[in-house]
Amino acid sequence: MSTHSHEIEEGLALLPKFDADGLVTAVVTDISSGDVLMVAHMNAEALAKTIETGEAWYFSRSRKKLWKKGESSGHFQRVSELRVDCDQDAVWIKVTQDGPGACHTGRRSCFYRAAALGQTGAVKLEFRDGDKTFDPDKVYK
Repeated sequence: MSTHSHEIEEGLALLPKFDADGLVTAVVTDISSGDVLMVAHMNAEALAKTIETGEAWYFSRSRKKLWKKGESSGHFQRVSELRVDCDQDAVWIKVTQDGPGACHTGRRSCFYRAAALGQTGAVKLEFRDGDKTFDPDKVYK
């Protein structure tokens, strides 16, 4: 193992390995239930702001801009813990989700469909915990 790899995998310095677009993947879970709420991306500024403020900030790949979770919906995420994976190219953020949901579709989680195992051919999805918890048309104007 090279000194640099050892530093990244065993050291105490935050040394995020951003991809070619300057992003790391962020997996966001509910601090109480452990449920995965969403997956997003962070650039260096979003990561720094999240650590500094204790509120979740992300980078929108489609809009090409920094955004604070909840800035338009009012459904903020208060960060309880931020972990990095072994090679520091992904982060795991444990949050308290303020408001009824994290998903722009109006659901508590972005992971509301599942592929039943054992299927062949064209795979069909099934709704799991898919009830809407808020009306996105009223929240996102």
